Amino acid sequence: MTGSLQPECREVHVHRIFRGRDPIREPDVVAVEEPLEIQIGYTAGTRHLRTVSLTMRTPGRDDELAAGFLFTEGILQHPSQISTILRGRNSVRVELAQDVTVDLPRLERNFFTSSACGVCGKTSIEAVHRRVCALPEEGPVVSAAVIHSLPEVLLRSQAVFHSTGGLHASALFDDAGNLIDLQEDVGRHNALDKLIGAQFLKAALPLSRRLLLVSGRASFELVQKAVAAGVPIMAAVGAPSSLAVDLAAESGLTLAAFVRDGRFNVYSGAPRIKEAQ
Repeated sequence: MTGSLQPECREVHVHRIFRGRDPIREPDVVAVEEPLEIQIGYTAGTRHLRTVSLTMRTPGRDDELAAGFLFTEGILQHPSQISTILRGRNSVRVELAQDVTVDLPRLERNFFTSSACGVCGKTSIEAVHRRVCALPEEGPVVSAAVIHSLPEVLLRSQAVFHSTGGLHASALFDDAGNLIDLQEDVGRHNALDKLIGAQFLKAALPLSRRLLLVSGRASFELVQKAVAAGVPIMAAVGAPSSLAVDLAAESGLTLAAFVRDGRFNVYSGAPRIKEAQ
C-alpha cells in the first residue's frame, strides 16, 4: 500500500473492531497533518523577516496556501507584490518586492490556526470583524440545478478524501457548474486559502463570475475569505453560522447551505438563484 500512497496520506496500522467477530489488525490510511510557518520578508528601512502565521495543514500547495492567507488577511493585494516564494520542510517564506509597503499594525497580530478553526488564535476581535467591501450587485444568475450538481462533482474529484475520509475541500466552478479547481486540506480554512491563493498567483481575482462550494459548514471566516476574493455565490454542504449569514447579507454574497440530498436553503442574495427570484 505504501508505494502507491499520495504525499498527503500516510499508512498506519489499526485494529478493526467488529461486534461479534474477532478484531483484525491491518493497514489503514490517514491524512497527513503538519505545521506550516508562514513568513514574509519585507523592507522597512532595512530588510526584515517576520513570521505571520503558524497553521496546521496537509502538506502540498504550500505556496498557494501562503499567498491565499496573505491575500485574505489583507496583507497582499496583487501577485506583483511578491518577489519570490521560498519553501522549507514546514515553512514558506514570501519575499516581497523592495517597493512594497507593509501594513505593520496588521502584522502585529499573531496567528495560530488549528486544522479545526481558522480564527481562534487571532489576538483581537477587530482582526476577525475587520471591514469587508460589499460585492457588486450584478453577477451570475444560476439555476437551482447547477447548485444541486456541485456536491456530486466535488465528491467525485476529492482524491485524497477517497483515500482517507479525513479532508475538507473547497471547489471553484464557473456559472454553468463546470469544475475549475479543487483543493483539499485537513483545515477547511486552509483548503479555501489554497484555492484562492492559486487564483491570486495567476492574477485571476476577483472571482466575480465564479461559484464556490465548501465541503463542510459555512463559517464566518470562510464567508469572509470568499467575499475578499470577490466570489458572488458560495454554497456549503453543511450548515451556516449566524455570523456567516450576517456577513453574507451585509456584503451582498449569495449564501446557500445544506446543499445535499436534492435540497438547499438560500440565506442571502436570493436573486442570483433563478428559482428564488
